[in-house]
Amino acid sequence: MKILVADLEGVFLPEIWINVAKKTGIEELKLTTRDISDYNVLMARRLAILNENNLKIQDIKAVIATLDPLEGALDVLNWIREKSQIIILSDTFEEFAKPLMAKLNYPVLLCHNLAIDKKGNIKNYNIRIENQKKQAVKALKGLNYHVIAFGDSYNDTGMIKEADQGFFFCPPDSVKKDFPEIPVAENYSELKTMIGSLLDI
Repeated sequence: MKILVADLEGVFLPEIWINVAKKTGIEELKLTTRDISDYNVLMARRLAILNENNLKIQDIKAVIATLDPLEGALDVLNWIREKSQIIILSDTFEEFAKPLMAKLNYPVLLCHNLAIDKKGNIKNYNIRIENQKKQAVKALKGLNYHVIAFGDSYNDTGMIKEADQGFFFCPPDSVKKDFPEIPVAENYSELKTMIGSLLDI
């Protein structure tokens, strides 16, 4: 039995932090795992920026409320669910992603969560497990699933390499350069073709 796992932001949803950066004018918040491969370094800097600028969870949720799935994303996700099972593996947080899941018809999502005080200050982040994307793929393989994985960033490479088959979807040039051995789909049409070939449909 084959099962798909995929990243969320940059694949089905716009990058949340980039949109927060646009709204607040804080350029450094545009950095993502496409730019910084060490997720803990990236998140430590993000939390410091939020604290320095007195930005609270309410401010971020206000930005999230304005976001919609990427154009064509819901159609592709619905198509995938007609052909196979899919689990979204993301390094986002439940508090960010929950309002957007309705817009994607509630796919299964495994991600992290935040530690927030009563005033709405984001004090810390709680990683469900280190390398959770790779560990999830390992667990699925342990259940005798044939796993197909795809994502767009450095933090997706672990799950892509651990999977039985994997590829990038619309990665930046830096990721393609660093991992030339991993196949690439550049748009949703190529994504469907790639998945169709791997599912033998």
